[in-house]
Amino acid sequence: MSMKKMAKGLGAMTLTTLSLTLPGLSHAEGSAAAQANNPLADIKAFNVQNYYIGELTDTDEDANQMVLRYAQPFSLGDSDWLMRASLPINTFPTGMRGAHQTGVGDADIFAAYLMDTGNPAISFGVGPQLVAPTASDDALGNEQWQAGVANVYFNATSAKYQYGYLLIYRGGIGDTNGRSRVSLAAMQPFFFYQLEDGWYTGTAPLWNYDFQSDNYSVPVGARLGKVLKANKTVFNVFMEPQVSIADRGPGQPEWQLFFAVNMQFM
Repeated sequence: MSMKKMAKGLGAMTLTTLSLTLPGLSHAEGSAAAQANNPLADIKAFNVQNYYIGELTDTDEDANQMVLRYAQPFSLGDSDWLMRASLPINTFPTGMRGAHQTGVGDADIFAAYLMDTGNPAISFGVGPQLVAPTASDDALGNEQWQAGVANVYFNATSAKYQYGYLLIYRGGIGDTNGRSRVSLAAMQPFFFYQLEDGWYTGTAPLWNYDFQSDNYSVPVGARLGKVLKANKTVFNVFMEPQVSIADRGPGQPEWQLFFAVNMQFM
């Protein structure tokens, strides 16, 4: 079975299975549904997210990136923080007769200081980000340490719709092992509209710009998701096809399928 068929099948199976076996959130639990997509939710969480990239620019090859992400709130004195640690598992083409290399990519950690906005439905966080060169193969990472800053805003004052953004900048530090020094900015705008019985729609594309090469990627997408609850765990299951509306440089996604199972432990 091809990687394309496996990715589509896994995404559809995950959404269908959980939707049929677990109940959607009731109207009284609308706050949990609104917070299910909040990257700054003050809740322990674990996410399994996957991007199947159907076509890369300048090639007919496909690729895949699965991201395992853990979030943990903590305190420093009187201040509240949220730690998010991510580990990608990449499958990228090597350029040798259609061969692909699969392995661990570069791990990153982000610590967000959660500011008191005066409204519990509005989250605002900012803090440092560190990327470690943990890739199992040179083709799967950047071979250099990176440091930067991230800022997140999420507005859930409405039970019907939520919106916000994620901003990131990071640059290479220390030895680059002969590779170009990383200088990358990313923005992820998000908007979600709640439907009935835990279903929702929206989008959260990730836009990238490389200051070294002037390469960039601007996808747009449409999401269908469902928020469900089992005991003390809130599941957020979704699929979001995305297509590029602007890009420059090789290796950018022409189209991709973003699907995930996000879990918050109440």
